[in-house]
Amino acid sequence: MYDITILTDKRYISENTKDEYSANVLLEDSLLQKALENKGLKVNRTNWDDENFDWSSTKSAIFRSTWDYFDRYPEFSKWLKKTKELTTFINPHSLIKWNIDKHYLAELKTNGVRIPASIFVEKGDSRSLKMVISTLDWEEFILKPVISGGGRHTYRFTQENLEELEPIFAELLKSESWMLQEFQKKITTKGEVAFMVFGGKYSHAVLKKAKAGDFRVQDDFGGSIHPYEASEDEIAFVENVFNAVNPTPIYARVDVIWNNQNQLCLGEIELIEPELWFRMNENSAQLCADAIYQSLK
Repeated sequence: MYDITILTDKRYISENTKDEYSANVLLEDSLLQKALENKGLKVNRTNWDDENFDWSSTKSAIFRSTWDYFDRYPEFSKWLKKTKELTTFINPHSLIKWNIDKHYLAELKTNGVRIPASIFVEKGDSRSLKMVISTLDWEEFILKPVISGGGRHTYRFTQENLEELEPIFAELLKSESWMLQEFQKKITTKGEVAFMVFGGKYSHAVLKKAKAGDFRVQDDFGGSIHPYEASEDEIAFVENVFNAVNPTPIYARVDVIWNNQNQLCLGEIELIEPELWFRMNENSAQLCADAIYQSLK
């Protein structure tokens, strides 16, 4: 019987991978595995869709690099439903389901967390994109599905070029809901900061910057990562976001931007499978393992 299984996707199982991206995934997972083993836990690692693994043979499972789930969501959702009866998920299943759908941002807003101006367009809505934005006075817009990741179907547009998005919007609206936000211009100059929080306490942060001419900070689109020293106000903001979630997560990555008024603003809180950049803080994997260990008692 394993105490905990680290979940990945099948692309990152092999240790013979040559590309830097996959090598970083393997490094991150190995750092956490060693930290957990140092706590005396018996640790396994496999892909979430491993048909040969008996999920009742592990007491718990932690989502680390399951980075294909949003491209295979119907399959992933069925797996979640079945597997939650066989093991305990970290973070808990209720938080995973809540965090998968970006409607959670509206709930956090009601709990006092500042987010960008946002509206949701639900699956099956017959309105055109032009009709949806006709009552909004925003200069620029961000459009993305409520279930997404890695910049999937994320678009920046204005009133002048929305026509090219109309076919995409209409087609995906048949099967998905969308989130529409006011574009926060400072992301192109100040970037986005990812804050890692374990057991309610801030650990470390990294600054994510988009390449010149882009707004997407993910490395898939040429974004870059830099060390970042958080201020006391930023840490307080981030820990407040963490504590606004119910039930309290075991770990989270809180992605923060500056809004058009230059105020700290929540971009997303990642509770499922966030990259945590253990490799950029030598104590962070142990801090995460400590929080996980406490949750297992």
